[in-house]
Amino acid sequence: MKFFPRQLWRVGHCYDEHVFTGLIEATAEVLTKTPSGLSISRPVNFSDVKAGSSIAVSGVCLTVTTLDEQSLSFDVVEETWKRTMLKNLQKGNHVNLERALSAADRFEGHIVQGHVDGVGQCENVKMPFDKAQDKLQYENEMTIRYPIELRGLIVEKGSIAVDGVSLTVTHVDGETFSVALIPTTLEKTTLKSLHEGSLVNLEADILGKYAKNMV
Repeated sequence: MKFFPRQLWRVGHCYDEHVFTGLIEATAEVLTKTPSGLSISRPVNFSDVKAGSSIAVSGVCLTVTTLDEQSLSFDVVEETWKRTMLKNLQKGNHVNLERALSAADRFEGHIVQGHVDGVGQCENVKMPFDKAQDKLQYENEMTIRYPIELRGLIVEKGSIAVDGVSLTVTHVDGETFSVALIPTTLEKTTLKSLHEGSLVNLEADILGKYAKNMV
């Protein structure tokens, strides 16, 4: 039984009914980027991925077109380049990865479709780092300026996907919102490399979109 709306969508050449949770499974390095596609390194724990698999790449649902033991490749349409921060990727950059949710998985994040609603810009980014321990040691909060298209879709204590990472909103106003970043999130995702001015993919909670539409 599915507990989310069934629908057919198309984002970044992704045609399916899969959803994601915003819980990042791995990060990967960008190997090549062309006007028509993207190739990234293949994580060792992605052994079950095959041609046709759907993967959220920094929050963007893409379909694997070709693969080998070392890499995964995706076709990327012009609309996806234009509407997401994938257009800013360069060789050597890293991206967050999540495979589509299977029927046997626990649902521990929130419903993430891989449909980017807009690109936000980071502000007030402070990444506390303990050089002696060589690790991030305590919770931090980051502020993101969001586009007008997301106004009314972001609520305090609600969920939002930032570069595919499921986060809880701690504060929101008409132009910005803040999220809490715990050490585990920073250590296991690309969010630790963000700085003031960094651009991020944003996807609002689908439940908020339905509620706003009904109102």
